[in-house]
Amino acid sequence: MATISYKDAGVDIDAGNSFVENIKPYVKSTRIPGVLGGIGSFAGAFELPKGYKEPVILAGTDGVGTKLKLAIDSGIFDTVGIDLVAMCTNDLLCNFGEPLFFLDYYATAKLEVAEATQVVKGIAEGCIRSECALIGGETAEMPGMYKEGDFDLAGFCVGIAEKSEMNRIEQVQAGDVLIALPSSGVHSNGFSLVRKLLLEKLGMKFEDEFNGRTLIETLLEPTRIYVKEFKANKDKINALAHITGGGIIENLPRVLPDHLRARVEKSKVRVLPIFELMGKHVEENEMYRAFNMGVGMIFVVNPANVEAVLANTDGYVIGEIITGDKGCDLV
Repeated sequence: MATISYKDAGVDIDAGNSFVENIKPYVKSTRIPGVLGGIGSFAGAFELPKGYKEPVILAGTDGVGTKLKLAIDSGIFDTVGIDLVAMCTNDLLCNFGEPLFFLDYYATAKLEVAEATQVVKGIAEGCIRSECALIGGETAEMPGMYKEGDFDLAGFCVGIAEKSEMNRIEQVQAGDVLIALPSSGVHSNGFSLVRKLLLEKLGMKFEDEFNGRTLIETLLEPTRIYVKEFKANKDKINALAHITGGGIIENLPRVLPDHLRARVEKSKVRVLPIFELMGKHVEENEMYRAFNMGVGMIFVVNPANVEAVLANTDGYVIGEIITGDKGCDLV
C-alpha cells in the first residue's frame, strides 16, 4: 500500500525546525530583565517587575492589514514585523502601560524559511524599539487555507501599568495643549485605499521615484514606535492618543471626557508628501478619517508642561482642548 507523509500534504516539519534555529539569535536580542527561560518551551515566561503599588496587566493584539500584500508582492519582508509590534505597543501606551513582552502568530500556505526569518527579524527589531521582549510565537503552515505565497501576521503584547495612572480621561482639562508627534509614513492603516488609488487607479509602480525614494520604500516605511518618547515624558502627559484607523477625528476623542472637545488646526498639521499626493484624488474629510496625515501620536499636555515636552521630543503644537460635547473639530 502506498504511504503518504505530512510533507506530501504540504507541511514540512524540517522546514519548521530550520526556521526556529534561524530566529533564535533575533529572539535572544530582545531579552530584557524579567524573561525566564528561552525559546523552545511550551509557553513563554516573564517575571513581573517590582516597584508597582497596584500593578495592572494590559494586553493588546493587532495585525498589519493589507500592508502585508505590498510586502509579499514586493518581496520585502524585514519591515512588516516592526509594524506588527508598533500597532500593539503604541496602543498600550494610551493606557499608560509600558510593554513587557510580545508574541507573534505567523500563518502561511507553505513556510518559506528565508522569508519568515526576515519577518521575525523585523518583529525582533520592533521589540527592541519598544523595549520589550519577544518571548514566543506560533508558526502555522496551512495549505488549502491560504493561497500559495500568502501569509498573515498577528501580534500580541502584554504590558504593565500602575492602576492609579490608567484612567487618563479624568486628567484632561480645558486649555490643555495638543502636541503632535510625527508619523514615519502611512503606518499600518488605510492600505486598501492606498493600493486601490496608487497602484490601480493611477497605475504607479513599486520602482517609481517618489520624494527621493522608490514608491515601495515610502509605503513600506515601518510604523514609528513611541515607547521611548512616552517613558521620557510620562510625568508631563495628561493623556495620549495613537492615531490609527479613523485618523485624528476618531482616535483623539477616545481620550476625552464627555464635556470636552479637541480643536485641531489643520494648517498646523505637517502633512507628509505621500498624503499630499493621495489628497489630490481623495476628499479631505476622507483623508483625515482614513489616514494619520503625518501625525502618529498626540500628547495632551498641561500648558505648564508644553515647553518641556517640545524640548524633549520632535513634537509640535496642533491645537487645544476646549469646552463642548466630546468630539474633534478640524478648523
